[in-house]
Amino acid sequence: MIREARPGDGDRLSAIQSAALDEPWPGLLDVAITGPPVVIVVDENGPIAYALVVPDSPVAYVAEFAVAPGLQGRGYGSQLMRALLARLRNDGFETVRLTAREDDERARSFYDSFDFEVLERIDDHYEDGDGVLLSRDL
Repeated sequence: MIREARPGDGDRLSAIQSAALDEPWPGLLDVAITGPPVVIVVDENGPIAYALVVPDSPVAYVAEFAVAPGLQGRGYGSQLMRALLARLRNDGFETVRLTAREDDERARSFYDSFDFEVLERIDDHYEDGDGVLLSRDL
């Protein structure tokens, strides 16, 4: 089931964030759970994946997209991305953007499968590497 995050999800989402993301931003997740950023989750007896979106109409920026490491590769990320794109489209956004590591082939392949394209390369975006800003029209 896809749903919006609730305050009671905080501990579970924080655990996913710290396990799945190389450079998590805990403060953003803490604030986002109660808005105005949007956090949607895949719930299978509790959150197992989430997307955190910072809205700046007409652009929505996906600040974090994470699936619990033990559950990656099972389609939960695809399920979440499809639901996220549909929701953003229905909410009137025109474009979705996100940043990924330039050398993360698995993530880049995932985003490519959803028609994200490289908008620009960002030198030293991460502590240990470069990033790319990806974009997709809705």
